[in-house]
Amino acid sequence: MPALVICTGGGIGDALLATPVMRTLRERYGSVVALTAAAHREVLASDPDLAEVWTDDVPFARQAARIRAHGFAASVTTWATLRSAALPFVAGIPLRAGQARRLYSPLFNRRVVVRSELGDRTTHWTEILLDFARALGCEPASALPVFAIPDAARASLAATLAARGVHAPYVVLHPTRGIAAARERWPVQRLGELARALAAAEDATVIVTGGGADRAIADSVARLGGAVSLGGATSIAEFGALAAGARAVVAMDSGPMHVAAAVGARTVGIFALQSDEPDRWAPRGPHVAVVRATYPCPPAHRKETCPDFACVAALEIPRVLAAVRGLAAP
Repeated sequence: MPALVICTGGGIGDALLATPVMRTLRERYGSVVALTAAAHREVLASDPDLAEVWTDDVPFARQAARIRAHGFAASVTTWATLRSAALPFVAGIPLRAGQARRLYSPLFNRRVVVRSELGDRTTHWTEILLDFARALGCEPASALPVFAIPDAARASLAATLAARGVHAPYVVLHPTRGIAAARERWPVQRLGELARALAAAEDATVIVTGGGADRAIADSVARLGGAVSLGGATSIAEFGALAAGARAVVAMDSGPMHVAAAVGARTVGIFALQSDEPDRWAPRGPHVAVVRATYPCPPAHRKETCPDFACVAALEIPRVLAAVRGLAAP
């Protein structure tokens, strides 16, 4: 009987970092279905470990009936809310793994205390999520996330690059991190300087990326850095194809950073704030490095609340370049 993985919350990175759970469950149950947010479907759509990807965009009763009809033997809820905890319970799934120590936790019968709640600040989030699979008696063979690039995404990206006259070699700079409240004060000047430094150090074109909401930031960074902007011009899958063909990807801590690492790109993740916790959220892949925070952020300055992102404005560009060189070394 198949298993269900519910990963409806969080962002792109949260869905991607749940893919080792899906692979681990497939090894035991043979077939796995993922239920995710509509905005994150593309992250999982081509995952070879998934039989299907459903989106959680229908009323609760209809979704629960669909789950019940599928006859799942087990479920894992990686990002629990009352809805995502109640769905497998109401659908009658026999084994239901999810987070302990929450008001909705009685809806799970395999409860896991998230390690960070016990003071663990260094275990990577993929390992923490795999504790849910372990609660079902499944031992993972690998904790590396998976992102498969569809052929159609490679073809459409090639057309986009050709239309803009962009050729290899190129370096990708993803300067945003999806913080809606901070877009108007994001330090584009320093990131433009980073783009120029990357172009000179790698003797390559720099392509600046960003989602649709961050197009203005990507355009500004590209203009200041003499780079090419693809802000708002690529899907998640096309970004994966872009990263796979890059000499290197330099990205702020973000979902695209995780995508780049998962496709095997040489990926440098920038964790500028003291509160960013790179041990937990570092990119995971065969060729990755992180640039850790050095700026003395006040304790209250977190990514959701920082008033000025002075740490990004003071980013030490030589450290970023050194990290890129280190990945390029044999």
